[in-house]
Amino acid sequence: MSMKSRVATVPSDDEKKRALAVLHTLREEFPGAKTALGHENPFQLLVATILSAQCTDERVNMVTPGLFTKYPDAGSFAALSNPVLEEEIRSTGFFRMKARSIIGCSKALVERHGGRVPETMNELVELPGVGRKTANVVLGQAFGIPSGVVVDTHVHRLSQRLGFSPHNSPEKVEEDLMALFPREDWIDVGSILILHGRKTCPARKPKCASCSVRQLCPSADSFLSSSS
Repeated sequence: MSMKSRVATVPSDDEKKRALAVLHTLREEFPGAKTALGHENPFQLLVATILSAQCTDERVNMVTPGLFTKYPDAGSFAALSNPVLEEEIRSTGFFRMKARSIIGCSKALVERHGGRVPETMNELVELPGVGRKTANVVLGQAFGIPSGVVVDTHVHRLSQRLGFSPHNSPEKVEEDLMALFPREDWIDVGSILILHGRKTCPARKPKCASCSVRQLCPSADSFLSSSS
């Protein structure tokens, strides 16, 4: 999906200022924020990100060390049969779909890119099983390229609660975040909001009373009122 053909909500200067204040405060709370998925190279991160769909990072990190020892590169994964990989990754859930994606992606990497992970959004999203979210994770965390903002369930939820985006579509939420924050902050925005969502602002019972950005959040008072 191309982001060029879509028009994001144009934020006001005050909205941008508040968003940057939120980011500044949370950056102090989560210095050096980055993905929790263990990896040693871009290919490992690509595989781990595919495995993380509908699965916790903790579970993925239990599976990948042994997986990457057995199969260290794209060529190794490309040579696997689906049933073999399915058994290796069964505990991550949706293992049949994930196995197809990983093997298909690995074959495409070998055939089109010499086994290396490409460094552009267009090339990444052409790989089997790779969408914008996965591509943004890899480009941002493995290559330091701010191609967009990672929008997972945490980022989606917090973007609405913090008033960063009114939309339900992850694509539209990403567009709004890209319009709201400077490009150089795009990688951090996703990483930091994910950590804040896990620690303080979960889907159920957000911990507004102890939230560091409570004074900047338009949803805090309503949550506090409903919990009193």
